[in-house]
Amino acid sequence: MDIFSLREHCTKIIMIFIMLIMFTTITGCMTSFIREDDPRHTHLLETDVNKIDSIALDALSQSTPISIEDAAHNYLNTVLKVESATKTIELNLEEVRASALANNLDLIVQLVNPTLANELLHEERAKFEAVFYGSLSYSKSDTPTSTQLEGSKAANTFFETGIRQLLPTGGQLDMSWSSSRYETDNRFATLNPAFNSDLTFSFSQPLLRNAGLRANTHTIRVTKLQKKIADAQTKLESIRVLALADKAYWNVYAASRELEVARQQYDLARKQLNDANNRVKSEAAPQIEITRAESGLAARMEEIIRASTTMQLQMRELKRIMNRADLPLDSTNTINLKSEPNPIGLQLDPATVTALAIQNRMEMLELELRLAVDESVIDFARNGKLPFFAVDYQYNLNGLGSQYGGAYEVLNDGKFADYAARLRGEIPLGNQAANARFRQAMLLRVQRLATKELREQTIRQETLNALDQLQQNWQRILAARQDVIFAGRTYEAERRQFELGVRTSTDVLDAAARLAAAQLREIHALVDYQIAQVDIAYAAGALLGHAQVQWEALTIN
Repeated sequence: MDIFSLREHCTKIIMIFIMLIMFTTITGCMTSFIREDDPRHTHLLETDVNKIDSIALDALSQSTPISIEDAAHNYLNTVLKVESATKTIELNLEEVRASALANNLDLIVQLVNPTLANELLHEERAKFEAVFYGSLSYSKSDTPTSTQLEGSKAANTFFETGIRQLLPTGGQLDMSWSSSRYETDNRFATLNPAFNSDLTFSFSQPLLRNAGLRANTHTIRVTKLQKKIADAQTKLESIRVLALADKAYWNVYAASRELEVARQQYDLARKQLNDANNRVKSEAAPQIEITRAESGLAARMEEIIRASTTMQLQMRELKRIMNRADLPLDSTNTINLKSEPNPIGLQLDPATVTALAIQNRMEMLELELRLAVDESVIDFARNGKLPFFAVDYQYNLNGLGSQYGGAYEVLNDGKFADYAARLRGEIPLGNQAANARFRQAMLLRVQRLATKELREQTIRQETLNALDQLQQNWQRILAARQDVIFAGRTYEAERRQFELGVRTSTDVLDAAARLAAAQLREIHALVDYQIAQVDIAYAAGALLGHAQVQWEALTIN
């Protein structure tokens, strides 16, 4: 071995040793170089979730905590104090619906789904797009040989580019062009370096399983149906949110009327206290009348407190549904409702309304769409039970030369061509997996059909219940209106009897309480009648009234 061969041999050993050390070092220290956490999420990972914090409400109080004894002195002024509103906003029912449709967070979340489903449909359709591909490689080999007829060293540069097209029938077309430069130390090589240039056409087509338009467009068809399901679910959510907005509006109306009745009762109780004081001063009534009147006044204070709190809660719920910038949940802005109840007697045919509900309800459309999905799944599973056979064909035009130009000329002449045809096949022994998938698809369809019948029954029940509630509330309105008239007359009669000294303050206040109860029953009957109409419209899969609403999915530019 000469000095040069020894030097080359030592160099190779040193390089192998260095590469071994580098590989050992990298594999041993790899974990220390890996950044597992995203710096943007560090504060989330550092949050202590094992400790349960405590909260002291007295420390959060904006005023000094006060005892019951101290608060009792200012009780009357505190109860009757009306918080000054920063702004009063007038709204009618149509404006409430428009705000809910534009700003409601539940609806905004749902509106993303149609857009997402549409993007999934685009993704499925894109599988039939042509694909342009290419590769460039270089390799060098140094292999010992047992004969001088073979070269031990070789260098190869290879380049390939082409277009691949997936067919709706399940087949695939491929056209590619490749070029290479091959150089070797083989002394017997005719061309060294040798330049190759090839043009290749290939085609592959399944014959049974995965063959045909219906099998290969199955995912597109299912995704398209699922997009329609997302649209139906979004429409259902829109109707639900608008129905909630209507109900919230009427609940605020009821709460505001209840507060009016409570304040009216307080005014009547205060007037009764003044009358009792005057009669006691004139010695026309005993001192106990003042005590009775004061007791009635205190009872009315509690009603004002309860009605005020109910008003705040209902108004906050309406603000949440509308989600308007000028009406945040913690704002002191009040809402002045402009739409009043307009009850009219209706005679609705249960069969007509029920048929309309079954026809319009989005739940029924969703089930029909899911049944259509099941049909496509069954067809695809049936196709999957077939044996697999495919035919492949390939045609090549070959070029070779001592330069790239010479190889291209030979390729262009088309004198050297080869082709190959192949028939492939495979048949599962038993085919249990495909049969199981087919049975699963059939069972899901049977289950869906039973669900459809159950859903129809539920819709019929909801619709009939809403119709019964409507008739009941109409009768309640008529009864409550008569009750208010007679309760008002009774109260006036009791007051006159008190002025004559025949009745006590308790009798007058009891009559006033019965009047308030009658007024509240009328208010609740009116509001329940409006809500019953909303329930009928919701059960029928529609929006109450004559105006139509058009929703639009969210888009990302």
